[in-house]
Formats: sequence, C-alpha cells, structure tokens
Amino acid sequence: MNKKIILLIGGPSSGKTTLINHLEEEGYICYPEISREVTLKAREQGIDQLFLTNPMLFSEMLLDGRIEQFENALKEEKTVFIDRGIPDVVAYMDFIGDTYPEKFIEACKKYKYDKIFLLPPWEEIYTSDSERYESYEQAMQIHDFLVDTYTKYGYDLIEIPKVSVENRYQFIIDHL
Repeated sequence: MNKKIILLIGGPSSGKTTLINHLEEEGYICYPEISREVTLKAREQGIDQLFLTNPMLFSEMLLDGRIEQFENALKEEKTVFIDRGIPDVVAYMDFIGDTYPEKFIEACKKYKYDKIFLLPPWEEIYTSDSERYESYEQAMQIHDFLVDTYTKYGYDLIEIPKVSVENRYQFIIDHL
C-alpha cells in the first residue's frame, strides 16, 4: 500500500474516535480529533464552551490545528489516518449559519486528502458529554452538512457500515 492521508469523518458520536483508536492498536499512524483539545484549553482560560461563545475563534484554532496535522502527515513515511479534516470546519460553520473568511475555503481547496471514510449517524452508540453537546438530531444535521461540504470539494465518500469496530476496521482495510 502506498502512503496515503486517510480521513475519517462523521457527526458527533458516530464512532470515529473508537475506530481511530482501533487503527492505532493495529499499528497505523493516527492523528486524533483536535476539537476536544481546543475546548479544554479554552476551559483552562475560563471559557466553558468556546465554540458557543466565540465560534470564529474556535474555528480558526481548529483550522490551524488541522492544517498542522495535514502538514505533519505529509512528513510521515506511512499511511496516516486522521479524525476529522479541514472541510469539517466549513461544514460546522455552515451548520451554525455563520460566515467565515476566504482562507477557510482556500484551505479546503489546497489540502487534499487521499481517501475519505464517512461514519453515518448511529443512534444506538450516540452519547453526549461536556465537550459533545449536540443532540442526536443535530448530529444527523451535521452529518448532512459534512456530506454536502466534502462532496462540494470533490471527494467521493466511502460510507462505513454500522457494524462492530473490528468489522469497521476490516471494511477500511479492504477499501484502501
């Protein structure tokens, strides 16, 4: 298998982190979702929900972090799996109905992933917590925004079936 930058996308609580962790256990290079890190850093500065308080600052921090992840992935010698990508930032901003600078769009055009796997909403595994505040209904809407955004930027999305993590892992390996 040639080196690739592979992205896992999907709405909140669709199983991305569990799958990324499994891929890592199988020996793959994986980069985690960075929004929790951004949220926790903001909390340390006294901002409970940065995304809700200042969505533009939150999104700019995510965009910068995801560009950094992409650039780091380019330096790796093997395939890298990443939990969420640069176009996710645009999809979420569209979801909340906020505007964003042209640099967001330019980043989506400049940094291209080799393959995108989509994890659909899955109510049976859905949970919320202090960093994941969206309802299941909102998670389904976010899913639609993600599909629209990634399609707009020319990606063919490969939907992962709602099966065990081991079977999801095997599905990805079979479709690389």
